[in-house]
Amino acid sequence: MYNQLLTKIKDKSAQVAVIGLGYVGLPLATGLAKCGYRITGLDASAPKVDSINAGHSYIPDVPSTDVADLVNAAALNATTDYDTLRELDIIFICVPTPFDSMKAPDLTFVRQAAAGIAPRLRAGQLVVLQSTTYPGTTEEVVQPILEESGLIAGQDFFLAFSPERIDPGRADYTVENTPKVVGGINPESASLAGELLARLTPQIHYVSTPRAAEMTKLLENIFRSVNIALVNELAVLSERMGIDFWEVIEAAKTKPFGFMPFYPSPGVGGHCIPVDPYYLSWKAREYDFYTRFIELAAEVNGDMPYHTVELIGRVLNGGGKSLRGANVLILGVAFKPNIDDARNSPAERVIELLIREGANVSYHDPYVPQFKVGGDIVLKDKLSLTNVPLTAASLNQADCTVIITGHRDIDYKWIVNESKVVVDTVNATRHVIENRAKIVRLGAPLKME
Repeated sequence: MYNQLLTKIKDKSAQVAVIGLGYVGLPLATGLAKCGYRITGLDASAPKVDSINAGHSYIPDVPSTDVADLVNAAALNATTDYDTLRELDIIFICVPTPFDSMKAPDLTFVRQAAAGIAPRLRAGQLVVLQSTTYPGTTEEVVQPILEESGLIAGQDFFLAFSPERIDPGRADYTVENTPKVVGGINPESASLAGELLARLTPQIHYVSTPRAAEMTKLLENIFRSVNIALVNELAVLSERMGIDFWEVIEAAKTKPFGFMPFYPSPGVGGHCIPVDPYYLSWKAREYDFYTRFIELAAEVNGDMPYHTVELIGRVLNGGGKSLRGANVLILGVAFKPNIDDARNSPAERVIELLIREGANVSYHDPYVPQFKVGGDIVLKDKLSLTNVPLTAASLNQADCTVIITGHRDIDYKWIVNESKVVVDTVNATRHVIENRAKIVRLGAPLKME
């Protein structure tokens, strides 16, 4: 079976399924299709499936022209029907892995995907989990579900883990040139997964087990979480000490070795950095181990939206205006600049806290037309906010304009000019010279500049 599948991978006759057509799955599906494989995307969302089959992409990193060309060439199709898996050779699982309200891993989508595969699994197939998760998921969660088919992993079918490394909005490193890490339950599983992924990206790094590959992904993101927490903590300290911490970072960057710049923020967002530390901390308790350092970093980052709202309140108070009843305009709700991905954005908690304190909140984000908040411990009611036009009137009406995400194509000089006061949490106004008396920056002296 190994040789048969290996031959199919090499001559590109292997047919591949990608379960989950989101920010990870769709780039993988189109990337493999461009390499010459026939790809079937499988997703529970009928609108997503219809969009792909119509040649339209809903992921900015994947151009619609690419999807249309691949669909027209019969290299890519999408479906909601798991029965299609019976005829395919390789199955990737790229579904979300969120956490629940108690910050415990929620593997519902992974389990559902594995349960959907199991009754259709046949001998000789390769299953590759790509969803970010805690060490042990592939062997402790996915493998037992798949083996309910009566087939044995490593004997009748192949199983591996290869973490996704998607960074939405990034053009220099994509699914097609970012090195891949692969860990299989046996050498044959790792080899087959690596052989296929090597067609997509030439650099494949093998590790001994799926657990090692799963831990690799967590290390990558926890490294970022810890370093972001460090600069966030120092930024808050610098405010009290009257130091511009952004200036300090620029100075430290001049050292050609031993330093990597990270930047303060109103919190962390996206699918990985706010989630992954909790996955590992949760799993560590099974081993009577408490990841205090990791959890402290998560705590520091989790406190930043609260600090941001406190900063807004102090700025308004300095102008004789209370937070209750104030009109606050939020600029940017995506979790990072120049993308439409608002998952776990710090803007969500900032807005919830502002509303809870009685502020009237609106937002502008050219990439996010609707933004949902609430339905949690901070704000019970669920609210759906609609993007407001960025006009002189909307800026003039706001008692405070707050920059949460520094999108590139926004004229911050004009923003400052038209606003009463600006709270800049990401140093987006660093090049604005005029009207600096209107600006208060997170991580800088607590006074109007």
